[in-house]
Amino acid sequence: MRITLPPALQYRDYRNFWFAMLSAVGGFQILTFGQFWLIHELTGSTLYLGYVGLASAIPAITLNLVGGVVADRFDKVRLITFSQTVSAMLVLLLALLTGSDVVQPWHVLSIAVVAGAVNAFNQPARQSLYPQLVDRSVMGSAVALNSSVWQGTRILAPAIAGVLIAVFGTASAFFVAAGMMLVLSIVVNLLKVNSQAPRRSSSAIQDVGEGLRFIRTNPVFMFLISMTFFNSFFGMSYIIMMPVFAKDIIGVGAEGQGVMMMAGGVGSLLMGLWLGTRGNYDQKGFVVIGGAVMTGLSLAAFALTSEYIGSFPLAVALMAVTGVFTSTYMISIMSSLQMLVPNEMRGRVMGFYGMTWNIMPLGGMFAGALAAATGAPWAVAIGGFIVAGFALGPALMSSQVRNLGQTLRSAEKIAASGA
Repeated sequence: MRITLPPALQYRDYRNFWFAMLSAVGGFQILTFGQFWLIHELTGSTLYLGYVGLASAIPAITLNLVGGVVADRFDKVRLITFSQTVSAMLVLLLALLTGSDVVQPWHVLSIAVVAGAVNAFNQPARQSLYPQLVDRSVMGSAVALNSSVWQGTRILAPAIAGVLIAVFGTASAFFVAAGMMLVLSIVVNLLKVNSQAPRRSSSAIQDVGEGLRFIRTNPVFMFLISMTFFNSFFGMSYIIMMPVFAKDIIGVGAEGQGVMMMAGGVGSLLMGLWLGTRGNYDQKGFVVIGGAVMTGLSLAAFALTSEYIGSFPLAVALMAVTGVFTSTYMISIMSSLQMLVPNEMRGRVMGFYGMTWNIMPLGGMFAGALAAATGAPWAVAIGGFIVAGFALGPALMSSQVRNLGQTLRSAEKIAASGA
């Protein structure tokens, strides 16, 4: 029986890029696991776990817009190569410090800050490059496959990291992560793509302002990026609260937490792979709105049934459902943005998108403060209701969002005609 590749993987350069991303993101996930493990070994403090997350997130949030400007002004291939190599070298430094038994908490935090800053330039460039590797007609497939990389490695990489640390020590995880991250630098240089952006006479500050005005004056972009913000800040905060659910509410411990998180990852991965076999599809606006509503309601159902029913199998099932709906609407948002954004604006728009996506640790702090007043279940449920409420309110009332599928078809026809 002949195996048919998903539409985007039928393009050789995208296929090579996708496998390199699989390696690089897997390395990043191993690094993340190792960082939290190491800081806990060194301090035994849950507060320091939060510090590591913030150390990575704050530079990414503050510099993503600048990274988007750089991606629009300079050669994306060189930018990815340089930033990815620097990231790998930072991880290698952490490996050497750990293997030499001289590592201190401030080393971990400092490297996390610098790595987060570098990623603020790497992420917009990656998001701007891969649309050049496929035809616009298969953009939905490319975005879905990119998402599946993150979801798949989220399931497998922690297990790999755990085995490496248990058998060879913590430093080994960082050595492996550095090597895996370096693969992307090598492969990107082999891609046949003209990624040289026209240099601009305007200043970087003017470019940032131009990007923000573009988003603010285009209702579709404004709504889609706002939905990403609501999901990151209010919806994804449940991840920070999961130890409370596992230990104190459902009573299943760390193993049960791992099963619940894996269920969410499997749901996201399966939906991402399924969407990756499809091209663009109709009724995308209602898919975005419906997926956001169901994500919010699924989260609220998980939180409240955990509190009042306490069923572990039900919690696992609701986590899987949440993963399915989250992938459905976040992949639809990303593919829509990639199809509609002009090439000369792609880096800045993706930089702003990345800024909203990276805001999750701040949302976790908000959820933690809310949980202190209401309890973790109601904090997570309120976040879910806010996500669903925004989708049912401003987004549903926007005709541009409701008619998103028609807008995308028009853009596709214009691109096909060469207009």
